[in-house]
Parts: sequence; C-alpha cells; structure tokens
Amino acid sequence: MQNFRPSINTVPPVVKNLIIINVLMLAATYILQMRGIDLTSILGLHYIESPEFKPYQLVTHMFMHGGFMHLAFNMFALWMFGRVLESVWGPKRFFIYYFVTGLGAAALHTLVNYMEFHYLAGKMSPETVQMVMSQGTEIFNQGKNFSDPAAGKLNLLLNIPTVGASGAVFGILLGFGMLFPNTQLMLLFPPIPIKAKYFVMGYGAIELFSGIANSGDNIAHFAHLGGMLFGFFMIRYWNSNTKNFY
Repeated sequence: MQNFRPSINTVPPVVKNLIIINVLMLAATYILQMRGIDLTSILGLHYIESPEFKPYQLVTHMFMHGGFMHLAFNMFALWMFGRVLESVWGPKRFFIYYFVTGLGAAALHTLVNYMEFHYLAGKMSPETVQMVMSQGTEIFNQGKNFSDPAAGKLNLLLNIPTVGASGAVFGILLGFGMLFPNTQLMLLFPPIPIKAKYFVMGYGAIELFSGIANSGDNIAHFAHLGGMLFGFFMIRYWNSNTKNFY
C-alpha cells in the first residue's frame, strides 16, 4: 500500500470517538480542578510501586493530557494518521491496535521506571527508601521535596503520573510508516518533504537518544518507543497470519 488517501473530511468512527473522549476528559480535568479534585492524579498512570497506583490507570492514562497543546498535538496526529489506518483496517482492527500499542507503551515505560527506581533505591539506605515511600506523597502534595537528590528523584518517580495518548499515537505513526513507507510528508521545521519511513525512523532514533540521555524534560520517551515497538510486532504478527495484509 503506497498511495491510499481518505477524504480530508472523512473521520472514521473510532478515531472520531477517541478524539471526542480525549477532549471531554481534558475539559473534565479543568472543571474538577476548580472544585479541588485532581483528576490527573486519579486517572494518570502512577509508578507500579507507588501507593497511588491503581490497575485501571494503565488504561485511563491514555485519555488524560497535561494541557491543551499536549492534547492538540496528539489529536492532530491521531486524526492525520489514524483515520488512514482505520479506513484501511476497519474499526475493529484499528481499535485493537490502538489499545495494544497504548498498553505496550505503558508496559515499557513502567519497566524503565522500575529499573530506575531500584537503581536509585540501591544507592540509598533502606530507612531512607522507607521514609520516601511513607512520607513522600504528603511532602509532594505540599509542593516540596526531599533535599537529597536521589531521594527527591525517587519521590518524583512515585508521585508524578504519566498521562497522554502519545504511546498509542506513536504506534499509529509506526503503522503508517510501515503501510505507506514511500508517502511524502511535509515537515514544518524545516519545511522539506520526507518519506514516511525515514520520518518514522528518525523520530524513533530521536526518542531513543532522548530516553537514554535522560534529559529531565518530563517526556515519557520510552512510552513512545513502547508504542512503536508493540505496533511493529502487532503488524508483523498480522502480516504473518493474514494473506496480503499489506
């Protein structure tokens, strides 16, 4: 598949409903915030060993966003690339792909956080770790943190939830690049054309470098890579079991 292009006015049902739900959830976040309810903390994905972690957050975090620009970027990418995949695959397969990549993103992100958490904990005494576990949330909610760098970073891992549809969106980007590798995309900065396959590979390389560099930019780079990784395996699996899948 190289040149499939749905009508610009066509928004298939799964993409349309995902966009609507995400917009409504951001509106609910702002409204409830004014009433003292932190929906981001309730539905965002906390680290698995955090006292704030709940299993349902593995799904609900995909519908939460950190602000309008975060939402706008993800929904634009979902509309731009997702509508193409849904038009080709149909609603059921696209729905499965979206959630598999979103959950895969959460899985890799959690694994990386688990490794980082225990690396930091290994540099601290058991008493200090226990102090962070028992007192960290209360201190964080007061807008404070521990003065010790390792303890402070450990506390941030425990108490800052991950939100956004980015993992699934990166899975969609990967899927588009695999199905339509030679489709020309136009970059904004710089404004030059680039084939989808090179765009995807370049974006993946940037995310891998940023994740390893651990620049502290508060972006879940390994969640993005997880979405791409699980998307790759999902498409390869479908391709091996479905004649002429792509």
